[in-house]
Amino acid sequence: MALLATAATATLALYARALPPLDLAAASDRSTVVLDREGRLLRPFLTADGRWKLPVGVDDVDPRYLAMLKAFEDKRFDAHPGIDPLGMLRAAAQMLANGRVVSGGSTLTMQVARLLEPREERTLSAKLRQALRALELERRLSKSQILDLYLTLAPFGGNLEGVRAASFAYFGKEPRRLSTAEAALLVALPQSPETRRPDRLAEAAGKARDRVLARVERAGLATASEVAAAREEAIPTARRPFPNLAPHVAEQVVAEAPALRRHELSLEARLQTALESLARERSLGLAPQVSIAILAIDNETGEVRASVGGVDYFAAERAGSLDLTRALRSPGSALKPFIYALAFDNGIAHPETMLEDRPARYGIYIPENFDMTFQGMVSARKALQLSLNVPAVELLAALGPQRFLSRLRDAGVSVAMPKEGGAPGLAVGLGGLGITLQDLTRLFVGLARGGDVPALRVRASPREGAIPSSRLVEPVAAWYVADTLLGAPPPLNAVPGRIAYKTGTSYGYRDAWAVGFDRRHTIGVWVGRADNGAVPGLVGRSVAAPILFDAFARLGIDPRPFPQPPDAIVATTANLPPPLRHLRQDVPKTIAAIATPALKLAFPPEGARIDLSASLIDGRAELNLKAAGGAPPYTWLVDGTPVLSPTRRREAVWQPSGKGFMRISVIDGSGASESVSVRLQ
Repeated sequence: MALLATAATATLALYARALPPLDLAAASDRSTVVLDREGRLLRPFLTADGRWKLPVGVDDVDPRYLAMLKAFEDKRFDAHPGIDPLGMLRAAAQMLANGRVVSGGSTLTMQVARLLEPREERTLSAKLRQALRALELERRLSKSQILDLYLTLAPFGGNLEGVRAASFAYFGKEPRRLSTAEAALLVALPQSPETRRPDRLAEAAGKARDRVLARVERAGLATASEVAAAREEAIPTARRPFPNLAPHVAEQVVAEAPALRRHELSLEARLQTALESLARERSLGLAPQVSIAILAIDNETGEVRASVGGVDYFAAERAGSLDLTRALRSPGSALKPFIYALAFDNGIAHPETMLEDRPARYGIYIPENFDMTFQGMVSARKALQLSLNVPAVELLAALGPQRFLSRLRDAGVSVAMPKEGGAPGLAVGLGGLGITLQDLTRLFVGLARGGDVPALRVRASPREGAIPSSRLVEPVAAWYVADTLLGAPPPLNAVPGRIAYKTGTSYGYRDAWAVGFDRRHTIGVWVGRADNGAVPGLVGRSVAAPILFDAFARLGIDPRPFPQPPDAIVATTANLPPPLRHLRQDVPKTIAAIATPALKLAFPPEGARIDLSASLIDGRAELNLKAAGGAPPYTWLVDGTPVLSPTRRREAVWQPSGKGFMRISVIDGSGASESVSVRLQ
């Protein structure tokens, strides 16, 4: 007998050595998941073979579930080395006594081995292989790691693998807080996942659950009353949809880094859920083709807290699959605050500067107010609060539309012109360009940050290091505009003086905008059709503004007050210098302005062909630029992009980076501009 035992042991050892190392790659093939800033699931994705296989570990599940699992499947799991001789003897004795398999002798570790190396046959050889693999697993991994593998790989019916996927599919929640009945059902399903599927065979699932509950009661893991109550709980008869929060952002980040299986974002699941619900609720009163986009940003970090790309991701008539926070649309009057900010920053005006709201003509362009009326003489503050068009155009004319666009682009904002290459006109101040909700909202974040426009972040990142940003205006000018917008009349039934905000309505009632901010958050709202169709009655103040104020209410915190004003502000009209008390086209602001001749681009002339080889300096070509007239400083641009720092000299030297047709422009200190087209060869 001893010789036989020795031979068996030797044979087993040889068989074990002949086995290749266990491949754990199957455990690494998991669903890609997108998480919020606190680790909450926003959206999972199917694996390449079409399975839901969410990453999960011991710390992610309810401890009661683990206790039930061990009590039902492997009560000596924490003590045995991978195989349980007592359990095997018990299973063999029951089989001999009953003539059939009554209970299995497989440990949880052996079940993990079978899941890692799936085999159809149930032979003694297969059982032996599982036992050897279990011993190998116990040598290589800790008990906790083995449980992690079971929780991830266990089948739960259909294309569900792992307890986390099953918990979402059957109960719609994470497995951290399972009820007694729910935990018992999840313990029972992996034994025979297809014949106990609750969504197809609810009665069989219920019987299997009740058998687990009986074992749980005998093990003292639940009282008789708890088990009785658990038996009364209904079995889920249908699968629930997996979370699909921020689907546009989720698809974007996965497309950017497809190799990653875990994407941690800056979004907040609670706020994302609240704003998606808000968009759905508000859409009920709109036409079926109209959608809503909402963006919420943390002012301090530039991190996106919520991004609603549309009302319904699956609604074809609303083009739900398009991320409308990134769509180029006309902003209407929503860019006016930045005309005022740049005018304040350049010393052209002050919030108390008096502007004339009266009929005016700029060449063939005749701006009109939205209500087709005129207010007469108003302060810049009042003009911005009432969103008057004529004073805004007057300020833009003094500032210069090219300078306005250049400053926006310098701040990292992309704007699209209707005709590329053409000189911008005054209509850009009233919506005659294209901008995205992301960029527009980011500009308002800049106002809340004292003129510093941050780059938006959607991925969670450490708070170390400087935040990428670009300065649009100085803090004084930003504070003037913020203080002005704080006094803008709110929509009906909204509390005034809580957030600074501005609305906009594009030409033809195609886009309605509202963007507002307090000290901590900025929220942007866009309403319109994805196909750019007109929507009668689509006005920013009456449609988008109520959504904006409701969105701030759903933040769950009171608006934070603005910081104290900078020391350099001028508070009253009496303290203003005379040139800033009025802005009138027929009354020059300074005596020097009367004698200043018109700006001209003296060199190069229009249509010139310039041979760069004739002006090589140290191997690089240089081109002399010369302006005549105008008022300093002078800013030189090539194809709309500044190429030299502003200078008070009328002459400058520029080093071209290449040859070809180019448009050279100069802007003087009053905002006047002159352009020529030349060919460098």
